[in-house]
Amino acid sequence: MQTQIAVSSFSDLLKEWRSRRRISQLDLALEAEISQRHLSFMESGRAKPSREMVLRLAEGLDMPLRRRNQMLLAAGFAPGFTERKLDDTALAPAMLAVEQVLKGHEPNPAIAVDRQWNLIAGNRAIGPFLAGVEDAELLKPPVNVLRLSLHPRGLAPRIRNLGPWRAHLLDRLHRQVETSGDEGLERLLGELSAYPGQPGISKSRPHEGQDIAVPLQISIDGEVLSFISTITVFGTPLDISLSELAIESFFPADAATRAILQRMVRTAA
Repeated sequence: MQTQIAVSSFSDLLKEWRSRRRISQLDLALEAEISQRHLSFMESGRAKPSREMVLRLAEGLDMPLRRRNQMLLAAGFAPGFTERKLDDTALAPAMLAVEQVLKGHEPNPAIAVDRQWNLIAGNRAIGPFLAGVEDAELLKPPVNVLRLSLHPRGLAPRIRNLGPWRAHLLDRLHRQVETSGDEGLERLLGELSAYPGQPGISKSRPHEGQDIAVPLQISIDGEVLSFISTITVFGTPLDISLSELAIESFFPADAATRAILQRMVRTAA
């Protein structure tokens, strides 16, 4: 299935993305191995690029695959990257890899999300996170994990350091909007920014991970668990859906959290 996107002029898109990346004409020309004069002519519409040149410029601008298709269309070429549904048989090996990563991360929680932060899959360890969510509508597919985290009737009341965690999520989403130009993410950022926040001081016990990363401190069954997280993406995707898939893995930020998770596993067994 081909991506459905609006088509702007190639020259406008080229200028927009060079500005978005804060890169000069000279630097982009050097990256694409062309003269600055040639690049200037393409930005002004005086010169038309070849298909190879479009892809070379898009690579130099580190554009998402979805936007590279947009550049190709604007230059008069067919899209170069497919967009399959995640249940397509062609993506089965990749989705199996995602499943193995999620399962292998247990007893620590881990989730897979799409570019809009909608939940694709999660391991069994995320169950306690979702228990007791006040607004059941937040758990109806597609579950947006950022909305669920910051909504006043979602996980927010149980996040002990809501102020710092909220600031961290909004800053991450803002940077994602800037780098991707995704209008859906921009709307999500506006929605989440309007949610009520809390002061950035946590009243919970000190945590070992606070001096290296912003932890997620969340209350589960009366105990405070603290996590630091990492994001994993596919290294060389050629499919748009696969390129936009990410796995967020949570690791214990202190010994107490590690012990609680191990106890949960023994209890479940």
